[in-house]
Amino acid sequence: MSYCRQEGKDRIIFVTKEDHEAPSNAELIADDPNDPYEEQGLILPNGDINWNCPCLGGMASGPCGSQFKEAFSCFHYSQEEVKGSECIDNFRNMQECMQRYPELYPQEEDKASSNSDSASAAPSDNSALSSESDSPPATSEVSSDSTSPPDVQTAS
Repeated sequence: MSYCRQEGKDRIIFVTKEDHEAPSNAELIADDPNDPYEEQGLILPNGDINWNCPCLGGMASGPCGSQFKEAFSCFHYSQEEVKGSECIDNFRNMQECMQRYPELYPQEEDKASSNSDSASAAPSDNSALSSESDSPPATSEVSSDSTSPPDVQTAS
């Protein structure tokens, strides 16, 4: 026996096996191209930012959503010769906010270290061979030029 009940904003429909076996009589409604809530990509036809675009991955909402919107808007509408150069403070505010919520916004280095923790926990059979080598351990240098912001780190 099929039935329906309302729970708050949700409508719950229970159907029988026989209901599922019958062909659907649902009618599709044509999409309205002028619907402002329709997914139209990151930039809407009028040039505005579509904050509902799934491509943003939810960054426009959450505890740092307003900082993200400010920084992204600043960059999008920037008219400077170096696009977004006037937005550094906005991006810094967004980064500081994200650092206060590491469980929601993990840093790239956090992801890499958590993946390598399990691999580095147990030494391999070749570890004794590599430690007996006469050559010094390999090192890499990262050069910093004056055009890079001081808080940018490069992984090698």
